[in-house]
Amino acid sequence: MQRNAMNNLTLWKSKTDKMPLIIEGARQVGKTWLMQEFGRTQYQNTVYLNFEINIKARELFRNNIDPKYIISELELMTGSKINPEKTLIIFDEIQECNRALVSLKYFCEQAPNYDIISAGSLLGIAMHSSNSFPVGKVETLHLYPLTFSEFLDAIGESRYKIGLEKGDYSAFNIIENELITKLKLYYFIGGMPKAVLSYVQKHDLNEVRTIQENIIGNYEKDFSKHIKASSIPKVGMIWNNIPLQLAKEKKQWIYRNMREGARASQYEDALYWLEKVGLIYKISKLENIGLPLAGYQQDAFKLYMVDVGLLSAKTGLTIQNLADSNPEIFNHFKGALTEQYVLQELKALETKPQIFYWGNDRKKGIAEVDFVIQNEGNIIPIEAKASTNLRAKSLKVYTEYYKPKITIRTSLARYGQYEILYDVPLYLIGQLSNIIRTSLKKTMKV
Repeated sequence: MQRNAMNNLTLWKSKTDKMPLIIEGARQVGKTWLMQEFGRTQYQNTVYLNFEINIKARELFRNNIDPKYIISELELMTGSKINPEKTLIIFDEIQECNRALVSLKYFCEQAPNYDIISAGSLLGIAMHSSNSFPVGKVETLHLYPLTFSEFLDAIGESRYKIGLEKGDYSAFNIIENELITKLKLYYFIGGMPKAVLSYVQKHDLNEVRTIQENIIGNYEKDFSKHIKASSIPKVGMIWNNIPLQLAKEKKQWIYRNMREGARASQYEDALYWLEKVGLIYKISKLENIGLPLAGYQQDAFKLYMVDVGLLSAKTGLTIQNLADSNPEIFNHFKGALTEQYVLQELKALETKPQIFYWGNDRKKGIAEVDFVIQNEGNIIPIEAKASTNLRAKSLKVYTEYYKPKITIRTSLARYGQYEILYDVPLYLIGQLSNIIRTSLKKTMKV
């Protein structure tokens, strides 16, 4: 399957001043495959080390991390000549070898002509002390589950992906039913590569669900690897309550909804763990709007999972829901899957926007806008609707107070523009950066 991140790796390879690269992301989002495929297609040779399963690889870095020594020993270990710029060196599961992580600093300073990519557990890397992490000596790339566009390509519907990227959005009115059907399928399968690959090979949704449940189970087993035993129940409680709290009309995270008397201070370490390991996204609330948005964030927040397919498994979405000709799947758990999907697409945008949500309970007209993003210096409010219901009272209240240049409403309705309001179909939300860019150019001309 093709991953958009391959383009980022190609750009990294072409840089004359590149530093060692660390690929971040939750477990099982495809980091290992991406690195190996990049090496296979872009280099004459690849040297691959997995520090989780290769004890000799860990021992290699124990006494000496001088780049010349490491390269010489790697050549002996692998029986392969390492030619600068022609060989890709891959350090996988690098969190299992602190000295290998430290060595990236010296490769950057003393041997920058060697191309090195590493990957590992987000939390495992984050937990290293500040004097061991090579701050300022590495580049990072975050890998997410497959986007809807990548999913279409993976299941053999590349014609849709190509069309989505061309920018003639109104042309999709003709095939909107087909795209909505594919989007329903994506809500069920999600973007975890193993689940997608299983569907491509066997077209068995029951097996897809089994794989998702195994992934969830493996995540839950990881809970005990990096945190103290007393925190494991708290991590599990937050993890299991995310679908339940997203199912509420007001999706703001409330600790006491997990357990009577629960307080934020009791769960801060558990929340930190889940966020750092990449299993959840924490989206903070804004009560006022201004640049930079991060300066206006509040303590309140919403929590989402890493993947819409895993959320659908946790909420009990069934294969029968897919067969329903009515688009009720988009309203499943009161639109929780739709918000999760929109957030995932926003996270994967190439412009890497900062993402928040807005709510104001004190001004006239109580309102909440699902997402507000800071995208290339512009503040864009986004209302996510689960079907064709286009009532957007909160977006109207937001517009009256903050007079944005453009606003986005995403739903199952067709693409269209109504003054500053843009209706963007859910299946097009992955093209939002281009839509915003084009829209702002029109606004400037006016």
